[in-house]
Amino acid sequence: MDDLIGVGLYTPAEAGRLLHVSPAKITRWLRGHQVKGKPYDPLWTPEVSLGDGKVFLGFRDLMEVRVAAAFIQHGVSPQRVRSAIVQAQEIIAQQHPLSTNRFRTDGREIFLHVIETDEDGAERERLLNLFKRQYEFSGIIEPILKTVDFGDDGNPFAWWPEGRRVRVVVSPDHAFGAPIDAESHVPTAVLANVAREHGIKATAAAYDVSEVSVRHALDFEASLEQRLAA
Repeated sequence: MDDLIGVGLYTPAEAGRLLHVSPAKITRWLRGHQVKGKPYDPLWTPEVSLGDGKVFLGFRDLMEVRVAAAFIQHGVSPQRVRSAIVQAQEIIAQQHPLSTNRFRTDGREIFLHVIETDEDGAERERLLNLFKRQYEFSGIIEPILKTVDFGDDGNPFAWWPEGRRVRVVVSPDHAFGAPIDAESHVPTAVLANVAREHGIKATAAAYDVSEVSVRHALDFEASLEQRLAA
């Protein structure tokens, strides 16, 4: 399991629970499928393979699914998402381009944020329409980027699933990517389970975290259970 440190590990059920996306849909996107005999290739190759033929996701896959689901929810077809991924992989040389901070959509098209350098060395930011191969500047949505921390290379390294006000974070560098309290790095599932048994105050003292953190962990785990039951 050491080679999974900093990568994260999620089953489709765990990813679906965090993202509110059907596990069957995630499996279909990552394994490929057939409809009336017509084959559909996987949207991308997952970064984790345990060699048993089952689908697993790393943190980058988790973020890739999150963005793909948002694009599809806004009206972009899975086929166009797959095409955008293939084109972007060539342009920015990344196997998981959707999980970078360089994509936008207006519900019909997918745009890639690019930085060009002119002959004088000056840089300018532009948006490339991946399907029309034209630069455009309107109709952009940003909310899917606001709860993700990106490094200087544009790659994601942490996700705040309930927003930054709630101190719950998902990062491949801690607890194999399980949701954790941002300050103590204790998994929210652990805090919530202990709090249900012994109360908030005793849990906060036992793990040296604030009572607010314990309440956030309880609320977050309850929201996951509600999503699962929905």
